[in-house]
Amino acid sequence: MTTSAPASRIPEAVHRRRWAILGVLMLSLLIVVLDNSILNVAIKTISSPAPTGLGATQSEIEWAINAYTLVFAGLLFTAGLVGDRVGRKKVLLGGILLFGIGSALAAESGSPDQLIAYRAVMALGAAFVMPATLAVLMNVFEREEQPKAIGIWAGGVGLAIAIGPITGGELLDHFWWGSVFFVNVPIVILAFVLMLWLVPDSRDPKPGRLDPVGVVLSVVGLVLLVYGIIKGGELADFTDPKVLAAILGGAAVLAAFIVFEKRSDHPSLDVTYFKNKVFSAAMAAIALVFFALMGVTFFSVFYIQSVRGYSPLQAGLMMLPLAAAQMIFAPRARLVVDRFGNKATTTGGLVLIAATLATFATFEADTPIWLLEVIFFLMGTGMAHIMTPTSVVIMQALPREKAGSASALSNTFRQVGGALGIAVLGSVLSTAYRNGIEGKLGALPPNLRDTAGESIEATLGIAEKLGRNGQALVTPANDAFLHAMHVTALWGAGVALVGAVVVAAFLPGKPPAGRQDEQEPQLVAAGE
Repeated sequence: MTTSAPASRIPEAVHRRRWAILGVLMLSLLIVVLDNSILNVAIKTISSPAPTGLGATQSEIEWAINAYTLVFAGLLFTAGLVGDRVGRKKVLLGGILLFGIGSALAAESGSPDQLIAYRAVMALGAAFVMPATLAVLMNVFEREEQPKAIGIWAGGVGLAIAIGPITGGELLDHFWWGSVFFVNVPIVILAFVLMLWLVPDSRDPKPGRLDPVGVVLSVVGLVLLVYGIIKGGELADFTDPKVLAAILGGAAVLAAFIVFEKRSDHPSLDVTYFKNKVFSAAMAAIALVFFALMGVTFFSVFYIQSVRGYSPLQAGLMMLPLAAAQMIFAPRARLVVDRFGNKATTTGGLVLIAATLATFATFEADTPIWLLEVIFFLMGTGMAHIMTPTSVVIMQALPREKAGSASALSNTFRQVGGALGIAVLGSVLSTAYRNGIEGKLGALPPNLRDTAGESIEATLGIAEKLGRNGQALVTPANDAFLHAMHVTALWGAGVALVGAVVVAAFLPGKPPAGRQDEQEPQLVAAGE
């Protein structure tokens, strides 16, 4: 039988091993995503005093997370273009190798500053892995098999989110804190060898031009902005000159970035996309939901482990309902969209997220733990009914030839939204905690009061060193943290509600019966 034209595009040897190639791509994707979900349960351990952890302050923990997120988000577009130019396999191999080196260095960090620096190295590698995996996938599968392959590829993200906290908890129960990073090293070696053997190289015959000025402006602007927000929370004073200078400087650099991109003939961020109100609303929904959720993940770890006294492994298991709900409902969310439309589904998801965040404001030290599990499951359910419709809207709101840029932009906004969520909500948590605990630290020596007020882990660490004399600090520390968590949760709920208003105002509703096929042209026209 004569083969179709598309079949001849892919060499037979590559076509035969396409599923094995997909497995290797998922392995590389798995460790990139796994690393962040593993870190969630290690936050408390890393913030514990040496030798248990690094004695990292809350702001240093925030930077350990955000150093990865900001570098990763800032380089995604450039990494994709480099892969198009020099070859996806070369970029994939270089990225995974750099990620492995960064992981080994992070595992042996001797201070919080070293950990932050090595996390940035890991992110540099991850930024080159993520776009290259999808680009290779599109070049080894025929068009009719691509949706199935992409579905499996995306499922790897859900799998990493689910197993990350459990893996991290198990490692921390038996090994030192650095094991959550060192576990990447053998996986990287295996993935590197399999890539050399299986993955074919490919490149774009007409690659886009790089935009180094845009990349530098975006990363510098975001780092300054996030630094100012985190520093303001650490000092519990947003009027401090250093804080104001960093925030205003970051905003100015980001404004310069937008102006530069608008005038550039090869922008890394095409700002003209945002003339489409539908596209902008969907992007805003993704950024805002990750803003709220990343902040909640940050404080929930301290609630579960510091206030409730559960181990890292138990904390990891408790987060399973969040991932399970996403894995259950994400593939089925399209059915809800078909029945009720994008606007109603996404708005409902954001309202559900807001309600679950507000529920955290009622949690106390003796709240039944099963209620936390229910809340995590409902959060995952809301998440699934936001990500699926917004992803479809984003891909449909622009012409088909812009699909790659739309996908990269979506990922970038998700990462930046999460980074700002950790910075802003982490600063709210830090400020509220310091204000709540300061009045209870009068019995401590003056040189310890400032340190003890940084976070609940700092207070409990000093209480432990003081022995019996420090026991009087435990209850005030828990009370101050619970109050801070309540305030932070309400801030997060407010952000989710803002997202709900935005999508209710601008996302398209359910198209009239018989006009389903016209939906994509309607969406494109909506922004014109």
